[in-house]
Amino acid sequence: MNAAKEQETRMAPPIQDGAAAREPSGLRWLSITVSVIAVDQLVKLWIVEHLALYRTLRVLPVLDVTLTYNRGAAFSLLAEASGWQKWLFAGLAVAVAAGITLWLRRLNGRTQRLLCLSLTLIMGGALGNMIDRLRIGHVVDFILAHWRSVYFPWAFNVADSAITVGAALLLLDAVLESRGPKKETV
Repeated sequence: MNAAKEQETRMAPPIQDGAAAREPSGLRWLSITVSVIAVDQLVKLWIVEHLALYRTLRVLPVLDVTLTYNRGAAFSLLAEASGWQKWLFAGLAVAVAAGITLWLRRLNGRTQRLLCLSLTLIMGGALGNMIDRLRIGHVVDFILAHWRSVYFPWAFNVADSAITVGAALLLLDAVLESRGPKKETV
């Protein structure tokens, strides 16, 4: 064996159970989920500590910050229910997070970036709102968008924004995937 080949053999890492052939999974994107949860919870804590309920602060000509609470889901769905909805939505958030985690395990974290990003944003938002429901019994909302005197009917938060952006990116990924080269199936 020549010296160059011997050097190359010594430097190559051993291959164990096909580890070299495996691509990194989408689980490497979970730091996005953790970041969304952290930012969501920190901002909500600040808002609760510094704003009185329903007090409004103008941030931009089209954006106000106002502290509100939502016992329901998106758009205050089931907000007037007797309290059982807290457990329904918490269970749904756990199920969504588990499903997304399994999906991320199957994805290639390098080549399916947009899909991984969208899923981790959705999971971070779902878990951020779940933490509110379990910790204080309702979700803290505070972002109120408007145009002049026409207001978006519901306040929302960082977690809601992450879910919305994640869902939009998921749709974009589906559109881009459908326009890509067709894969042959056998």
